[in-house]
Amino acid sequence: MPEHVKMLREVERDLMRVQKPILDEYQINEFERQVCEAMEFATPVKLTVWRDGFTYDEVGRVHYLEPIHKEVRLQTEQGTISRIKFADIVAVEIIE
Repeated sequence: MPEHVKMLREVERDLMRVQKPILDEYQINEFERQVCEAMEFATPVKLTVWRDGFTYDEVGRVHYLEPIHKEVRLQTEQGTISRIKFADIVAVEIIE
C-alpha cells in the first residue's frame, strides 16, 4: 500500500510539471540588461527560475555575474548566495 501512495504522488507531481518557456533573442537581451542594471545600482530583483518542470521565484540582490559558467550569483535576504544558471531564468523583475 505505501508503494501505491508513493506512485500516485509521483504521477500527480508529473502532471503538475510545465515545459520550459521558449525565449526569443529580445527577451534574453532584456533579461541581461535588467540583471546588469540591478547589479550596478544594487537594487533587489526577483528572478523566476525554471527547474525540472517547475518555476521558482528567487528574490535578492545580484552579487556577481559569472561569465565562464554563465551564472548569476544572487544574495538573498538571509545572506546566502544562490547560484542560478542564466539559461534557467524565465523572467526578471526589478523590485523598487
